[in-house]
Amino acid sequence: MPVRFVSVQLGRRSYLIKIGPSLLPALGSDGARLKLGERCAIITDKNAGKHFAKTVFDSLVRAGFSPLLITVAAGETAKSLRTVENCYNQLAAHRLERKSFIVALGGGVVGDLAGFVAATYLRGLPFIQVPTTLLAQVDSSVGGKTGVNLRAGKNLVGAFYQPRLVLCDLNTLKTLPDREFRAGLAEVIKYGIIFDSSLFEKLERDLPKILKRDEKVLAPVIARCCEIKAEVVSQDETESGLRSILNFGHTIGHAIENSYGYGKFLHGEAISIGQVAAAKLSEKILGLPRENVIRIENLFRRCFLPVRCKLGASQQKKLFDAMRLDKKTMDGEIRFVLARQIGKVEFGQRVPAEAIETCLEQLEGSTC
Repeated sequence: MPVRFVSVQLGRRSYLIKIGPSLLPALGSDGARLKLGERCAIITDKNAGKHFAKTVFDSLVRAGFSPLLITVAAGETAKSLRTVENCYNQLAAHRLERKSFIVALGGGVVGDLAGFVAATYLRGLPFIQVPTTLLAQVDSSVGGKTGVNLRAGKNLVGAFYQPRLVLCDLNTLKTLPDREFRAGLAEVIKYGIIFDSSLFEKLERDLPKILKRDEKVLAPVIARCCEIKAEVVSQDETESGLRSILNFGHTIGHAIENSYGYGKFLHGEAISIGQVAAAKLSEKILGLPRENVIRIENLFRRCFLPVRCKLGASQQKKLFDAMRLDKKTMDGEIRFVLARQIGKVEFGQRVPAEAIETCLEQLEGSTC
């Protein structure tokens, strides 16, 4: 299978996304071509590390680098300032310099964490994203968003900091548990809703093959998602306008993650619920056709993703509080990305509180 390349155009900070099988053993050679410093660190978690750390470590050594392996706990709780400080201390002990670099090896949590460490240690080190989950390959590894969580909410501390390279090795997806793979499909579906109705139709048509992880079908889908994100980021790197369309379903989804406690829902599961909720709000506010709402909900259901969650009174309050702290809130008012039709959305939409409350009441039901 040929390697696909997607370019993220950001002037002098432009970089490539490589998509294909068996890319990890060549990571060291890629680093050498980028003329990065000799010392480097691999930041990974226990799950990704046990599968891929040795391959990446050995590849870097063969290319003449001196790598340090830092392994953090798996899961959203690793995205904390305490973990960041622990990484800083290990980088200092290994004597990383400004020409040194960091490799983010893992899913979205590792990419966000390692990217933030790279953005802030010595006021910025180069880093390479090596996403090992579907969600990270199509979304979080591209575009330069890095960050960690606070108790008050998700990703409230962070920086826009672009990688030098994104390496999407399709072989890494073979180790993903089914639940993790399906959660990644929530971000894939998002791209169809916000930007490309043809992609949405392709997902409806080819979903059985995608669920079987057929590389011939999956590879072009991943590449298309990366192309869409690259186009959006190239036009609006720091989310001053257009880039906010990538947050479709995330306002409610992030609040669900926070109000339930990180770990109850995977990120993709929470934004699956959030996107169905956003579709229902879109029908009410922008006139999204009812048949489109049904298609959206059905596609998430066919991926075995949750579309509802139980919300008691206390959880509804927590959810509203978390939404008010969301980065998309302006002047104390919650703003939403809403769809006018599949493939076309509008950002910065004001939604009356009563409409949100009604929407949350409609979310009541079983969690999957």
